[in-house]
Amino acid sequence: MKIAFFDSGIGGLSVLHHAMKVLPHEQFIFFADEDNVPYGTKTTEQVFQYVSDAFSFLMTKDVKAIVVACNTATSVAVRELRHQYKIPIIGMEPAAKKALDMDTQRNRVLVIATPITVRGHKIKELIEKYDTESLVDLLAMPDLVEFAEHMDFSSPAVEEYIRRQFAPYDFSKYANLVLGCTHFNYFKETLRRILPDHVRFVDGNEGTIRELIRQLDYRKGLEYLPQTVEYYYSGKAVTEPHELQRIDAYLDQLERVYTII
Repeated sequence: MKIAFFDSGIGGLSVLHHAMKVLPHEQFIFFADEDNVPYGTKTTEQVFQYVSDAFSFLMTKDVKAIVVACNTATSVAVRELRHQYKIPIIGMEPAAKKALDMDTQRNRVLVIATPITVRGHKIKELIEKYDTESLVDLLAMPDLVEFAEHMDFSSPAVEEYIRRQFAPYDFSKYANLVLGCTHFNYFKETLRRILPDHVRFVDGNEGTIRELIRQLDYRKGLEYLPQTVEYYYSGKAVTEPHELQRIDAYLDQLERVYTII
């Protein structure tokens, strides 16, 4: 049986990329809802319907777990979908707690995410529970999703957008930048050029895959097979060479930024 990864677009490849490194003997399905990306600027009702439709499709593929590699989709749909399906469903959430735990000096934390994630109850619950000293700030950066979908990670337009969004923040007071959308990992090189060296990047990829492994191991669901990946765009198999090359280019970018912290 296969492990499915679902995202609104190609951001979730960053989570799959990490899984491919730590689970070399599993077989994967990656579903990008390219027909409806971006999710972060849609209504919650629209996003829930998109995710529900994707799950209906993935369940026809006899998958043993689904990783919702999208913070926006997690905040909108995962809680309800876990009541509908018996397989493990692992969601993403901005790694604000991890960022707070990493810094013993109690510096500030900036979480960048999509508008839905920033407005959502899930991030508010997380901050209320763990941010006892009001150290976390939230910033919506929806244009980064659009840039990523067009494979634009470092153009002058990208850099100008990031600098403009960051302008109100005094980064001498911040220790960690939380990448609260899986699309944002592609921009680590540009972000590293802009931010002071002491500001570290934090994302939820490692913790998400660790939880996937824990749940599969508990169910004796880990396997030892040749690693394979099937790709789907909104339910359509990706077989065209130019689209497979596009995916490979994204994975190459992720490999380049994998060790940037």
